[in-house]
Amino acid sequence: MGADPDEELVRRIGAGDPAAVQAMVARKLPRILALAARMLGDAAEAEDVAQETFMRIWRHASGWRHGHARFDTWIHRVALNLCHDRLRRRREWTMDELPEVADEAPLPDVLPGDEERRVRQALQRIAPRQREAIVLVYYQELSNIEAASAMQVSVDALESLLARGRRALHAMLVGDDDDD
Repeated sequence: MGADPDEELVRRIGAGDPAAVQAMVARKLPRILALAARMLGDAAEAEDVAQETFMRIWRHASGWRHGHARFDTWIHRVALNLCHDRLRRRREWTMDELPEVADEAPLPDVLPGDEERRVRQALQRIAPRQREAIVLVYYQELSNIEAASAMQVSVDALESLLARGRRALHAMLVGDDDDD
């Protein structure tokens, strides 16, 4: 494993250096916000997840072990765990509130020329682990090895999730085109 570009900053955060915390937030916040927004589909929740992620970094930086995992992988894992917690709470809440049969109708307000919105909505409709793999590799631009590590799965399992996720997205997006 090569040198971790965040190692010195993490060491300084662990030593209580407030300037290092500011530098880390400036360096990582846009990516963590983007990850959480794509996983949760909600900007306000994404901001909450990002804030909690950085609070955990500040509290646990002194315990991060260089060489065990790259810091970037670790921060993605923290953010993903927080996203999973929120998604789990949503499921638990909605299971008590929703009727037994889910509405399988397409999502409303999908305009033919609005590709970004269509992809974002389709991404929210695929299986969470497939969404996680796609977001990490295609949006966060992690390597397959880094993404597999962040998801705590093998590279083969990640590649399987990616393949299934791409197929699911393609089916939804092509299916949406057929409805026009």
